[in-house]
Amino acid sequence: MASLPNISVADVQSHTTAKSCYVTIGKKVYDVTDFIDDHPGGGDLILDHAGTDVSAIMADEISHEHTEVAYEILEDNLIGYLVTESVINAATNSDHPDGIVPLPPSANGAKELSDAEGRTVYQATGLSCAEDLSKETDPSQDYKTHKFLDLNKPLLMQVWNGGFSREFYLEQVHRPRHYKGGDSAPLFGNFLEPLSKTAWYIIPMVWLPCIAYGTYIASQGLSSKTEVASYWILGLGLWTLVEYGLHRFLFHLDDYLPDNRVGITLHFLMHGIHHYLPMDKYRLVMPPTLFVILATPFWYLAHAVFSYNWYAAVAVFCGGIFGYVCYDLTHYFLHHRNLPAYYRELKKYHLAHHFADYQNGFGVTSPFWDRVFGTELLTKQPKVLKTS
Repeated sequence: MASLPNISVADVQSHTTAKSCYVTIGKKVYDVTDFIDDHPGGGDLILDHAGTDVSAIMADEISHEHTEVAYEILEDNLIGYLVTESVINAATNSDHPDGIVPLPPSANGAKELSDAEGRTVYQATGLSCAEDLSKETDPSQDYKTHKFLDLNKPLLMQVWNGGFSREFYLEQVHRPRHYKGGDSAPLFGNFLEPLSKTAWYIIPMVWLPCIAYGTYIASQGLSSKTEVASYWILGLGLWTLVEYGLHRFLFHLDDYLPDNRVGITLHFLMHGIHHYLPMDKYRLVMPPTLFVILATPFWYLAHAVFSYNWYAAVAVFCGGIFGYVCYDLTHYFLHHRNLPAYYRELKKYHLAHHFADYQNGFGVTSPFWDRVFGTELLTKQPKVLKTS
């Protein structure tokens, strides 16, 4: 079976509009929505055959025999393979659906073989490129295929009540999905929902005034602006190491994650949801309340290390908080903005952490510490999955 999902005939036939248009050739299913406006013969011609097999019309010499380029465009939009409704129903009702409709091989133990369809896919994530991160997920089909989370329902209680093993949870949470229209999938499904979302501009609005005030307080107890700047820059530099450490040893505590629902749910809330839905623009920066909790130990650590001068500790801490603000804004922009040349390379580096190799590439504002500690992410030829 293919590494891509199996899709029912009924599902294909339900995608017949300009907003979502599927066609098939044999057993292959293609999403041609993005090509409707670019079709040389006009979008209406595609919509006339939406939800159907287009083998004959594409090979029709009288109508217009399509070139190899047209077939290459289709292959770029391959999303799955047809399977009959009876097989889907049997798999859905089975305690072992993978025995009927095999699931895509997991990151754990899957062989690295050439894909007979010519498509290369990274084992750990099921994706092949950064663009796949924004490819809309069909919630119903995804749930039928993977038996993990239903994106149309509140996610938190599904994680809590799912009874997932650690291995299955980690395999699935690191296979990115994209919620319809780029909106946020429901997390709580109640009055707590707004607390789980943070717009990027909230970060500088909340923390820059605090940094400015703290820096002013520090300047009152230090002998010169140079001394203030020295401690402040030290804090900024230390932040880069903290950023790396948090991302690698707290957010990706995968190998040491307790195999119970408490550990799994905390992992999902802390960072798992970001890898599950990496393009959710309202869950890309840290909510202020969560940051206060994480920053508090570092406040006490700064004062323990610089116990000889309270004001020096404040200056170091303020520099570190400014580093955090830069990190959070950089993180958001890497996911959702067109950037200058240097940042375009940084964007490629970070997005590869999501679609290619989540076990490396922990630096967000810079890959410096990845190079130091041997976790630099080097994307070469993708690991591939077999299609049979």
